[in-house]
Amino acid sequence: MPSHRIETSSKSGEVGVVHLGLGAFHRAHQAAYLERYRQRTGDSEWGVCSANLRASIGLVDGLRAAGHRYHVAEYADSESLTLREIGVIEETLFTGCDTEGNWGRDREALLSRMASADTRIVTLTVTEKGYFLNPASGELRNDDPMIAADIAAPKQPRTAPGLLVEALARRHKAGIAPFTVLSCDNMPDNAKRTRQAVVQLAEHQDPALASWIADEVAFPCSMVDRIVPAMTDADFERLAALGVNDPNAVVCEAFTQWVVEDHFPAGRPSWEAEGVEMVADVAPFETMKLRMLNGSHSLLAYLGALAGIETVYEGVQHAKLRALLHRYMLEEAAPTLEMPEGIDLDAYADSLLARFANDSLRHRLHQIAMDGSQKLPQRWLSAALKRAGVGQSSPCVALGMAAWIRYTSGEDLMGNRHPVDDPLAQRFQSIHHAHGRDADALVAAYLAMDDVVPSELATNKAFAQAVVTAYQTLTQEGLEEALAALKHG
Repeated sequence: MPSHRIETSSKSGEVGVVHLGLGAFHRAHQAAYLERYRQRTGDSEWGVCSANLRASIGLVDGLRAAGHRYHVAEYADSESLTLREIGVIEETLFTGCDTEGNWGRDREALLSRMASADTRIVTLTVTEKGYFLNPASGELRNDDPMIAADIAAPKQPRTAPGLLVEALARRHKAGIAPFTVLSCDNMPDNAKRTRQAVVQLAEHQDPALASWIADEVAFPCSMVDRIVPAMTDADFERLAALGVNDPNAVVCEAFTQWVVEDHFPAGRPSWEAEGVEMVADVAPFETMKLRMLNGSHSLLAYLGALAGIETVYEGVQHAKLRALLHRYMLEEAAPTLEMPEGIDLDAYADSLLARFANDSLRHRLHQIAMDGSQKLPQRWLSAALKRAGVGQSSPCVALGMAAWIRYTSGEDLMGNRHPVDDPLAQRFQSIHHAHGRDADALVAAYLAMDDVVPSELATNKAFAQAVVTAYQTLTQEGLEEALAALKHG
């Protein structure tokens, strides 16, 4: 049994923050920071109202039943654990579709919270797909059924952008200053993209409102970092052995980082005292994390899952895969970054590999592999495009693309089937059905998806051929040969 210490939660307070996306990451990251802040200062004005917008009504109601108290288990390794009881979430709401097909159970309560002058910050962890943006162009997907529904019925929004627009519209009409919108999702320029989604959606409702949002609402950028795997039965059993029987508990690594652009006109907690890095420009840190950490995670996810490897920990025990990640980070990702003085990218790469090797976490590769069409443009393709522009190759990314293409067929290298969880899953199925095992045609069809792959990279003959060659080697000869071919390429 690991050595552990327990920290109890703070007392109840007022709601000053509304959060969209009541998932494990929010509960282990932003809520944990605010809990520590409240305990240190006694400031009760920054309690959180957290809402789920699509699924997991059970989590919303489970937290209500538990008095909105839950535990975060922070593992430095399998022998060192800190248990925190979190009490900063004051209210949980659900606006998605329930089991009977009805939408918006708590939507009005959420909009009232967001429209209240007491709410000064709205944070988001709705994943990349929750913004309904074209991953390549950044434009709002007006043809998406969810966005189309919000355009048709703006007073009954279903999406995060729609909720933000309606809440801001209510504040504008009432003469209440806007809240600050803080995206905590893994997107480059996440604030700018959030602003793009909100302003473009508002334009369909009221151009004057859109102009007010563009001029008056603060959208600071942020970078968040903490590995928070999906909970497993084994995780709950580990906690039960410590006397914690909490169905809402979250397991994560001890490491945590939060870098935030310091632009909060309506005020904010003094997060810096809890280790949050309040900076003038988040972009370098954001891009570093996306390309090096998240890019490595995706590379490991697709190659490892195809070979039957279950978790990140197991993947980095594979010497050749670990070497691939190190090579990718230092040879293909790091050279594309422009970091402030004093940032040691070699040391950062080593620290990431050490975190991936945390034996206490069971971070499933299939979880990381979700929504690749939304993630890969910023994790891999932007850097590969930058390298291609100066005549440099990206063999690790090419192999990753080959693995992603095979993964989206729903079949691993041994012929075992797996679900493909991605907004474009049906399109992937159609492409695989049309082109079968014709590697050239299959790769060409994937690279032609201009809402995923930048056109300048798709038309780069060297990159396209590298993906074809990697796909052929991977699917015909297996992972070991594909890694060996990369080594000598």
